[in-house]
Amino acid sequence: MPVQPRRAAMTASATDTVRLAGVGFGYADGPSVLRDINLILPAGSFHFLTGPSGAGKSTLLQLLTLARRPTAGRLELFGEEAGAAPRSALPGFRRRMGVVFQDFRLLDHLSAFDNVALPLRLAGAKRESYAGDVAEMLDWVGLGQRMEDRPPTLSGGEKQRLAIARAVVTRPDLILADEPTGSVDAVMGERLLKLFQSLNRLGTTVLIASHDEALARASGASLLRLAGGRLTGGEA
Repeated sequence: MPVQPRRAAMTASATDTVRLAGVGFGYADGPSVLRDINLILPAGSFHFLTGPSGAGKSTLLQLLTLARRPTAGRLELFGEEAGAAPRSALPGFRRRMGVVFQDFRLLDHLSAFDNVALPLRLAGAKRESYAGDVAEMLDWVGLGQRMEDRPPTLSGGEKQRLAIARAVVTRPDLILADEPTGSVDAVMGERLLKLFQSLNRLGTTVLIASHDEALARASGASLLRLAGGRLTGGEA
């Protein structure tokens, strides 16, 4: 088990963390990718999103991170309308999220330590206030001996673990992870799952998109499934 964090997660309000009502997404000149998605993620809940390749899992996560906007329906985050929010409001929503991208999105010119510390620095924290937390998180994901190394020198699995450490170091209200165990072995996959479970017990809402249905079932999390652009489970 990981050591207890030095500070608890920011407690989300009593409202649902995520609420989608009739949400759809499609391109003007093509078929809909997502259709009539109704989804509620209560504050402090834990969910796995499964489904075949091309089902729309990554697109749904992009809607939740506000990288894309719904073409139909209503999307609320933390009790506020987000799908049609002005661009100036988006950073406020995103500061309450931790996101693990499939392509990692690490900064090659920064060390592993500085990649993990980046969201804390952007929030205005001083190095002396976060150095211990960052080192602790790197130790937990098995990179305590690589903290001064830069991403180009790391393996795919190490980059995956570094991206996860960066996403969770702020103890966000909502964690969105796209295939977070896809580049690691089964033992590390279980260890990373325990990290997500630990944060969930502190009150963080967690949604993991994964092809690994065995891991999803073993997690004890609520299972959501996308197929043909439609969602089963988690409906309002």
